[in-house]
Amino acid sequence: MNISFKEINKENWEECINLDVRKEQEKFVASNWYSILEAKFGEKLYPLCIYDNETMIGFLMYDFDPETGRWELSRFMIDKKYQRKGYGKMSMIQLVNLMKEKLGNIKFYLSIEPKNLIAQKLYESIGFKKTGEIMWDEEVMVIEL
Repeated sequence: MNISFKEINKENWEECINLDVRKEQEKFVASNWYSILEAKFGEKLYPLCIYDNETMIGFLMYDFDPETGRWELSRFMIDKKYQRKGYGKMSMIQLVNLMKEKLGNIKFYLSIEPKNLIAQKLYESIGFKKTGEIMWDEEVMVIEL
């Protein structure tokens, strides 16, 4: 596995919007096309495609929320063809390392749907902990970089 991140551009955006999760996961994550549009018209939103070598396997977006003053993971998905193969965990580890390299020793946040136990287990396995806070009807988690 050789995980890397690439910015969305005119060569890869269509492939990115065609990535998909399993039917039962659709309620947990916004579509990639919506996230790309949100980043285009919003501020301090950073969408990235996730690759294993030259194969696009997923999508993520992180942001700086001016209301909370926090850096956050706002989107994360692995295409259904690549799930249950370790890509999610490796991608999250790579992202945590990138954020630490880019921003130093900060707290990095994310939120999860309470019923998304698979995502919760994944995030906890790399060190995220629940804060007890609820935002947007989701449970907030944090990791110290």
